[in-house]
Amino acid sequence: MPKKQVSILLLLQLCSFGFGSCGKVLVWPMAYSHWMNMKIILEELSKRGHTVTVLMPSDLPLVGPTETSELNYENFPVPQTREETMSRVETSLGKIINKINSLSHWERLWDLLGFFNYFILFGKSRCENVVFNQTFMEKLHTTGYDVLFTDAVLPCGDLIAEMLEIPFINSVRWTMGNVYEKYCGLLLSPLSYVPVVPGGLTDKMSFMERVENMLLSLFLDYFWFHSLEKEWEQFYSSALGRPTTLCETMGKAEMWLIRTYWDFEFPRPYLPNFEFVGGLHCKPAKPLPEEMEKFVQSSGEHGIVVFSLGSMVKNLTDEKSNLIAAALAQIPQKVLWRYKGKKPDTLGPNTRTYDWIPQNDLLGHPKTKAFITHGGTNGIYEAIYHGVPMIGVPMFADQPDNIAHMKAKGAAVEVDFNSMTTKDMLNALKTVINNPSYKENAMRLSRIHHDQPVKPLDRAVFWIEFVMRHKGAKHLRPAAHDLTWYQYHSLDVIGFLLACVAAFVFIVTKCCLFCCRKLGKSGKKQKSA
Repeated sequence: MPKKQVSILLLLQLCSFGFGSCGKVLVWPMAYSHWMNMKIILEELSKRGHTVTVLMPSDLPLVGPTETSELNYENFPVPQTREETMSRVETSLGKIINKINSLSHWERLWDLLGFFNYFILFGKSRCENVVFNQTFMEKLHTTGYDVLFTDAVLPCGDLIAEMLEIPFINSVRWTMGNVYEKYCGLLLSPLSYVPVVPGGLTDKMSFMERVENMLLSLFLDYFWFHSLEKEWEQFYSSALGRPTTLCETMGKAEMWLIRTYWDFEFPRPYLPNFEFVGGLHCKPAKPLPEEMEKFVQSSGEHGIVVFSLGSMVKNLTDEKSNLIAAALAQIPQKVLWRYKGKKPDTLGPNTRTYDWIPQNDLLGHPKTKAFITHGGTNGIYEAIYHGVPMIGVPMFADQPDNIAHMKAKGAAVEVDFNSMTTKDMLNALKTVINNPSYKENAMRLSRIHHDQPVKPLDRAVFWIEFVMRHKGAKHLRPAAHDLTWYQYHSLDVIGFLLACVAAFVFIVTKCCLFCCRKLGKSGKKQKSA
């Protein structure tokens, strides 16, 4: 019997015995690093016999079928091409990064909000192409999906799930100002020790840092409620044909899969339907390409430094690239730098640039001494997994917060991208490589990460299958979702108790005044007598 038929029979047998609870999974994806995490979960679901269908707008970067993937893709057209979308994103990010030197902290935040606003509204136009396409929605409805898996950073998956009347699961690392988790997921976020993204603070804040955290939270809440929330409220109400809000719909999520873990996070309160799956993409290192391995081995006892600013930042200004290259040229380690820009004039013989590098495999190589990173969650988790200390060069989004976490845990040194000099980068490299405490702390985080009862990927797949088996996870959903804002904050109870106290004081006061008047009258009568 052909191998393919044997595989199909085995999958059917798994389904019949209930181990896989084979079902149909619909996916509303995100691009770039977000998709990398989602794809690994989806491929594992597919291996277990589930049918996975990804809703794929024609312009979404990095999302699509590959030779090895068994995922299904349901394409729908959008006005712009993939190349146009990638060009817009890269141009917008390039403007933010290249002018970041001349901006204050709050001006950089405002620029980031502008990009975030553009990105969300751009996603909204994509959503319209699906939910207002009656033929397409009818096709999805008749297919009979069991669950929808979506990235909460880009709303719409929750709306599609509501229209199809199926449960859905959110995947998320962060949202600007923690607004979706806080207001839609009702996750407790005490500002006294829970830092707001993207403030770059830790859980141990000074008084002035707590002031900054409060102001940042108020600022981002204002931006949310007076800009994005109103826009989405109108859109969701129109799509559903009844008044609603984004948080009312997104808040119906059965589970929130958070792409971090306690090796990364600061301790804080969480709800039963929030589950940590950070580092699910990490895996043991594979052998390097022959030419790359030769270069790594040529480093001798000094070892290597791995350098990547992620998939979205492809080049820097000449000034930035030259000052970085000049610093790299002064260390005895060999450097492998993922960089697509113009070759820096100051590039040393110990440094090689690549359009792409096998980052996980390099970080897992025994000769790796340090990792220079922009602070993306995926890269940080690969460094944690392999126990590699970091030099953080954060630029935007959650990157300052991610590096702040690693600094607080003693596994990283931060270099300010805006004001850094060659000396700053060189000193950071020497500190991380030569001070053994950074390696020790990175290894401690690695041990914590590996010491889990269930692997992150298995945990993520379990909860998706759990929701399919039980048609939801309502028993984990807090009753707070069913309360109004004044009930949630007990304002009605406080008002009632204050009214009772006021009534009691009023009655006692009246009684006292009445008694005083009676006593006064009786005293006058006795005197007159």
